[in-house]
This record gives sequence, C-alpha cells and structure tokens, in this order.
Amino acid sequence: MVGDVVDPFRDWLLSFGNAGAAAWIVLKILAIAMPVIITVAFYVVWERKLIGWMHVRRGPMYVGMGVLQAFADVFKLLFKEVIQPTRAEPFLYKLAPLLALAPAFAAWAVIPFDAQLVLSNANAGLLYLLAMTSLGVYGIILAGWASNSKYAFLGAMRAAAQVVSYEIAMGFAMVGVMVAAGSLNLSEIVMAQAGNAGLFEWFWLPLLPLFVVYFISGVAETNRAPFDVVEGESEIVAGHMVEYSGSAFALFFLAEYANMILISFLTAIFFLGGWLSPFHGMGIPFLSVDGWWWLLLKVFFFASCFIWFRASFPRYRYDQIMRLGWKVFIPITIAWIVVVALMAYYDVFLPGQ
Repeated sequence: MVGDVVDPFRDWLLSFGNAGAAAWIVLKILAIAMPVIITVAFYVVWERKLIGWMHVRRGPMYVGMGVLQAFADVFKLLFKEVIQPTRAEPFLYKLAPLLALAPAFAAWAVIPFDAQLVLSNANAGLLYLLAMTSLGVYGIILAGWASNSKYAFLGAMRAAAQVVSYEIAMGFAMVGVMVAAGSLNLSEIVMAQAGNAGLFEWFWLPLLPLFVVYFISGVAETNRAPFDVVEGESEIVAGHMVEYSGSAFALFFLAEYANMILISFLTAIFFLGGWLSPFHGMGIPFLSVDGWWWLLLKVFFFASCFIWFRASFPRYRYDQIMRLGWKVFIPITIAWIVVVALMAYYDVFLPGQ
C-alpha cells in the first residue's frame, strides 16, 4: 500500500539524475529523523506520566492535558540563552552537544522497521552500529573538559569509564547474536528468528544470558537509573551537562532519549524477532501476521522498562557499577559466546542455523 505511493515518487525523483538521488536520500533521512524527534517528545511525556502513576500522583496534566508538556519544554529551552562559561573552550564547548547527538541519529540508518522499511540494508550493519554507538562518549568527554569545571570534568570521566566498560559487554552480546544468525545484516538477523514456533524461535531463549546482559548494559550505557552516577544530582550536580543551558542542553537531552529508544529497538531486533509476530505460524487471524506494529509493541515494552527501573531502584555506587561491568557481565558474555559457537557448530537449539 505504501509502496504504491512511494515507488512512483522515488522513480520520478531519480529521473533527475544525481540531484534527484540526493533529494531522495535526504527525504529518507528526514522520514526517520523527524519521527525519532517526535517520539522522544512523547516518550518524555510517557516517562513523567508513568513515574507519576507509580508514585501515586498524576504527573503533567495542564499543558494540553499533559500531552504537550514536552513540546512546551522544548520551546522553553530553544528560546533560553545559552550561557557559556568564561573560561570554557569556545569551539569544543559548542561542538560537544553535536558530537553526542550525531552518532545517536546516525545509528538509525541501519535499523529495519520491516522487511522493506530500512534506510540502508547494509551487510555490515552490526559493525556500523558498534562504531556509531561508541562515538557518543566523545561528546560527553568533550563537554566535561571544554566546560572547564571540576564537576563537569568528574562527570565526564565517570561517563567515559562507564560507557567504555559496558560497551565491551554489549559488543560481546552482539557477537553472540552474529554467531547465532550467521550474519551481520540486521534484517537477516530478524529473519533468522522466523519459524512456525513463534516466540520460541526467537534468540531470547538460546541467548538468554546475552539478552539480559545486553539490555542492562544498554541501560548503563545511556546513563540511566540505577546507573546514573554520571548525572547524579545528589552527588555531582548533573555531571557533564552542568555548564550547559538552552538549546545546547536540549541536544544532550535529545541524544540521551534517542539512544534509549535505539537500545529498545536493537534489543527487540536482536533477541525478540523484530517485526515478527509471536503467534507466527499458529494460524490465528490477524495476530499471526508479521508487521512493523509488532516491533513497535516490543520497543514500547523495553522503553517502558527504562522508566520502570528509574522509578523502582536506588542508584548504584560507582564501584558497584564498574564491578558489575568488568567482573560479571564481560565473563558471562565471553563464556556464552563459546556456548553459542558450540550450539552453532553442532546445530543444536539455534533457529538461525
């Protein structure tokens, strides 16, 4: 249905040569970037409402009955003055929010929303994701250093150690998924989980330890509670963002929430079958049909888990966070990669083989 409208428009644009091809790429980028930005706004509203309900209060309820509260906050930040510290490094101070935001959005280029809906169906999509998700820490480090503030610098150093530590565990979890699927292409990883058994064909079952480690590491990498010592208001006054205001602060905020949604998408794609229906092959009308709506439902669940963790768990101490990453998660992932490799070699309990 969508292709009947999009394909003729694409062919018409491509008839203009290189200029038309460039315009088509820009339109595809906007078709992903704009919904992500709008989703972040509504995600913030959902976070405030859900935490309010969990704390037995109402949450935002005045600006558009609470639905437009996030948009009001965005307009407020955009019109506020960006106050730059006198002793800050001007160029790097302004570059840091962009370095945090650009990789967060660039990673969406290889995310498949359906069998057809993907900006770049790259064969090395997994490697691309590893590269993009690793670059965001540079924006955080630069923000702390360029602000020339001891609190911002301390937050940046904490962030660098924490993100790098959990990036290793996430990378090893991705290696397990690659071994199980036999591919680096995200669409092929999803299709490797297809089968008549529905959700029991997905990788969450044979890769259960990697599934748990990947999602918890994603929570830690995005500096969310209970791993939010980087921005622990009670300790270091908002960490690396303490000297940022207005639109510069909004860019950091947007990057953090875009990364949270990205981790939710990747968890659903790697371990829960992406757009595949849990009732696939069972002959149940409507429910057995695969589609992007299943992916969005799974993403909504994982995105809500981020909020649930924030409302439920106390903040870990910094030494506890580092111990969990280095002494627990990394050994578990290394051991399970060996197990997955043996299962793949002997063709045991891996649907993708």
